[in-house]
Amino acid sequence: MSLAAGRPVIAIPGPSPVPDRVLRATHRASPDIYGDELAELNLAVMAQLKRLAGTQANLAPYIGNGHAAWEAAGANIFTSGDRALALTSGHFGRSWAQQMEAMGVAVERLDFGSLPADPDMLARRLAEDKAGAIKAVMVCQIDTATGVMADIPALQDAMGDHPALLVVDAIASLGCAPMMMDDWGVDVLISASQKGMMCPPGTSFVWFSEKAAARGRTQLTTPYWDWHARANAEALWRFWGGTPPVQQIYALDEAMRMILDEEGLFAVWARHAALARATWAAADEWGQGNPGIRLAVADPAARASSVTAMLLPGAEGLRSWTASHCGVTLGVGLGAEQPENALRVAHMGHANAGMILAALGAMQAGMVALGIPHGAGGLDAAARALAEPA
Repeated sequence: MSLAAGRPVIAIPGPSPVPDRVLRATHRASPDIYGDELAELNLAVMAQLKRLAGTQANLAPYIGNGHAAWEAAGANIFTSGDRALALTSGHFGRSWAQQMEAMGVAVERLDFGSLPADPDMLARRLAEDKAGAIKAVMVCQIDTATGVMADIPALQDAMGDHPALLVVDAIASLGCAPMMMDDWGVDVLISASQKGMMCPPGTSFVWFSEKAAARGRTQLTTPYWDWHARANAEALWRFWGGTPPVQQIYALDEAMRMILDEEGLFAVWARHAALARATWAAADEWGQGNPGIRLAVADPAARASSVTAMLLPGAEGLRSWTASHCGVTLGVGLGAEQPENALRVAHMGHANAGMILAALGAMQAGMVALGIPHGAGGLDAAARALAEPA
């Protein structure tokens, strides 16, 4: 017997669930893309996205996923042969470094495994770079594979007066965890629509400071990737390098209204943090009955508020069971040494306590059904965590 009929619960770390009202906002025919109405809405959305990132910096939008935003940033920051320093804490940081290498950038890595980037190690490395050869320091605020969260202000402080740009991937963090681009001294910020922004995949964004803009165009800055043309656009089609993604603009407008004007950004951050704590509490309790069940990131201060990675013997079978029997889809263990024993639970974007309890309840039921040893009090622990005052 399957109990999967009904509304599915999607607990993968992107694309995250899209609110019904955001989907309804997209369900309309395209207007005149040369008319004033859409052009004004697009400008309003750009202003909302700057609020989301905590910045007054330049903003260039692109049609594409997060990998497109990586390439857009690289094409404007670097010229062939330039040196970058990548602080990696998981699969996505490493993939980003590889993509930059494929573009001709000389990428040096400081790899921290599944730990957050160490500001002291960064400071020591930059102190050795007397000639300022390193043009940019690249780091994921949250690496979606490991669920590690970097301390961006500490890393910026560690850079001191080194001239390198601080380039932050906020694809899995923006709209889920605090980001104050201007106050924190971030030079380039990268994100995309399909996670904390609660929109369908397909649009990505690069915010960049005047310091970054001063680099000017390089040999990698093709007309399509040129962020100067987009950030300083006067016509709607120039923002998007051609025909705009009309329905996405409507979706973003609705989602930003929900995040910024209705729930409020600080409340959004607090909600994500509470859902994360409940997930950690369940995993810790399950681990009392099976030492093989543990969170990928031991230090709570270094864990992401948008996604939790965990090791769980039989995880691949558990994922299959929860999907087929409960209608609950969990994330794969991406980049893990033993992916069959790793999974991820997302608590990002349009997620609430009931959705997370449903995912955790399905996991506990699956462990019972599959005979996976575990501590029995995971759901009680999650409930206690959610009942605690913020």
